[in-house]
Amino acid sequence: MNTPISDDLVGQRQRRIEKVKELRALGINPYPSLSQKDVVNTEILNNFEHYEGKKLTLAGRLISWREHGKLIFADIQDQSGKIQLWLKQDGVKGELSKGYLNWEQLKLLDAGDYVQATGVVVKTSRGAVSLDVSEIRILAKSLRPLPQKLEEKEQLVRKRYLDLTLHPEKKALFIRKAKFYEVQREFLLSKGFMEVETPVLEHVTGGGDARPFATHHNFLDEDFYLRISTELYQKRLIGAGFEKIFTIGPNFRNEGLSDEHLQEYYQIEWYWAFASYRDNMSLVKELFREIAQKVYGKTEFETRGHKFDLASEWQEISYPDIIKEKLGIDIFKDSDEKMLTVLKAQNVKLSGEINRSRLVDNLWKTIRKTISGPAFLVNEPKFMSPLAKSKDSDESITERFHVILAGSELGNGYTEINDPQDQLERFMEQQKLREAGDDEAQMLDLDFVEMLEYAMPPTSGYGQSERIFWYLENVTAREGTLFPQLSADYNPLELKVYGESVLKHTKAFAKENKKAK
Repeated sequence: MNTPISDDLVGQRQRRIEKVKELRALGINPYPSLSQKDVVNTEILNNFEHYEGKKLTLAGRLISWREHGKLIFADIQDQSGKIQLWLKQDGVKGELSKGYLNWEQLKLLDAGDYVQATGVVVKTSRGAVSLDVSEIRILAKSLRPLPQKLEEKEQLVRKRYLDLTLHPEKKALFIRKAKFYEVQREFLLSKGFMEVETPVLEHVTGGGDARPFATHHNFLDEDFYLRISTELYQKRLIGAGFEKIFTIGPNFRNEGLSDEHLQEYYQIEWYWAFASYRDNMSLVKELFREIAQKVYGKTEFETRGHKFDLASEWQEISYPDIIKEKLGIDIFKDSDEKMLTVLKAQNVKLSGEINRSRLVDNLWKTIRKTISGPAFLVNEPKFMSPLAKSKDSDESITERFHVILAGSELGNGYTEINDPQDQLERFMEQQKLREAGDDEAQMLDLDFVEMLEYAMPPTSGYGQSERIFWYLENVTAREGTLFPQLSADYNPLELKVYGESVLKHTKAFAKENKKAK
């Protein structure tokens, strides 16, 4: 006597595996290599008059299946959208030798399968644009039924392939994200910049205040860091004679997760010889407006409780002046104890190594969150800017700027240090902070200093990350990233699906067992 198959996930999966066996017994490969697709679904929906009566082949995922006696209505979904299939008992003529199903074999199909359907474009009596199917074949058999819905935010990003299948409208977000980078690349190319590549693995990482990820190179038997910025290698190229260069790619910072931070994120960064930070400020302003118009068709945005218009005049905010005005602190003269007192009054909780730079930075952040922008933060102090050139008129202030939007810093640029002795002194100051326990302080890069000793021309650099995209879209970092980093997830149901002999090799299973013990 056969054991009945359950109706849970394990049972439904087993039924589909049995259908795979039936297909193979008929000589049909449920996972063929070859497929055909003439047009996308919405092309037909948007231009029905052009396609009416024409024979076409469409392909996509079956997302619904409705049987009505000798008729079946189904919907297939591709990247553009969905369209209805109309299957009739006397109309579907399959040739098994070519992998096509006949009417009796349609029972081997399920929602979730990828199929290829050939037929004539028509409208049903109810006016639904459809494909009157004459031939249908399977392209990929789905062994699991699609869930009806995913509600937990964790599952939406963990199972992004299901999220985008169940919520195809979300694809538009990531299509805009692709456009976001495309616009920036085209903008810089139009300004005479050239795209270059820089290493992801570095002996010494720099270009920002951040804790790096470490890894090991087996062949060289040396430890490396994943880059936190592309800055120092791009400036080496400026020293080599390139004058306008940029990179677009991932950076890695081993820091906390939040709605505004991920440890792996994409950034665009450029360096411009014979230019100052003022030149870059003008270029950045132009780029932001270009992104706004070409990606969104507008310049006014509302996000994180702030409203701003990128087409409006950009305010300039002086770093030391606004801290003195708002909090009564002179960042050059007042004591660390006075700064701590003010921060405690603002209910700011400090973590990590506490030094003057961290104190001042947190003072500024209490003010920053109230500024909607668009604005440029200027006049940042030298002791907080180890790679920025000091002003000729005041050695304590640097030629640095930040883009301020919706209470956050969304871009960072400056006139670069090209005095090798000055740069070495700055690096040594940072090294002292590292030795005192600040693992976000910058590392000493002697090879970079050596490059400067061969001379690098006056240069300005700027970088901005995909956080700008998250802000313009008003989404969190994880919502605006296709596959954000998450902890290993253990689902006990998978033990029933695959068995311990398989599951024991996964990190999630090992983690769960360790926790249980």
